[in-house]
Amino acid sequence: MARISQAHTPRKRFGQNFLTDDGVIQSITRAINPKSVDHIVEIGPGQGALTAPVIQSGCRLDAIELDRDLTTLLLASFSIHTGFTLHNADALTFDYSQLRRGSEPLRVIGNLPYNISTPLLFHLLDQKEHFSDMHFMLQKEVVDRMSAAPGTKHWGRLGVMCQYFCKVECLFDVPKDAFYPPPKVQSAIVRLIPRAGTAVNREEATALGKVTKIAFAQRRKTLRNNFKDTFDDKVFESAGIEPGARAETLSIDQLLALSRHLPVV
Repeated sequence: MARISQAHTPRKRFGQNFLTDDGVIQSITRAINPKSVDHIVEIGPGQGALTAPVIQSGCRLDAIELDRDLTTLLLASFSIHTGFTLHNADALTFDYSQLRRGSEPLRVIGNLPYNISTPLLFHLLDQKEHFSDMHFMLQKEVVDRMSAAPGTKHWGRLGVMCQYFCKVECLFDVPKDAFYPPPKVQSAIVRLIPRAGTAVNREEATALGKVTKIAFAQRRKTLRNNFKDTFDDKVFESAGIEPGARAETLSIDQLLALSRHLPVV
């Protein structure tokens, strides 16, 4: 298995924690199950721990890496593969649609930097029509929020928006000692499969995003208090929602019902 062997000091500003455990790498690769016909995008390949087994499938692989020192090492290790392309770019602003060839969607994988994971997820969700699935390693707390159910402590804006756009499944946890340097938090692998049909309804998605931002702004407050400058009790009544309830009790359908009452601007 090709793996970058040169020394590279992990950079805190890039949130770098490199995966080193071969057993975990094999488990992630099995979960992704790359095929030669796939077009895969890897975000933050780091030292190539996951790049190596995935590229062995014969797939086309576009890697996005911001650290210039790592891009040099990655090119030295993987440019021998004709299907490998490296982009020295910021995944937070990258236009993933430019990578598509024809009608075939992309598959996205990556060990996402924990310091930018939430904004990066929202950036990817905004382009989800280009993806058939996504497999990520993230802080376990973030995965818990993404896969949470209404009425639980982890239910919030991230879970609402992820589950509105995608089917979300937590696959397995990853121990701290699987990385160098070991992170301070537990990690987990999550799979997202975009739902058909949500890509074209931009207005509904935008409205839902606005409502969830208001609803969960202060979790301990009631909906009436959080929406005091937006809705009156008649709106809650028409949506069949108790205004004295808290946002964490609402389902996605109930939040969508509220979003339809947002004033048009």
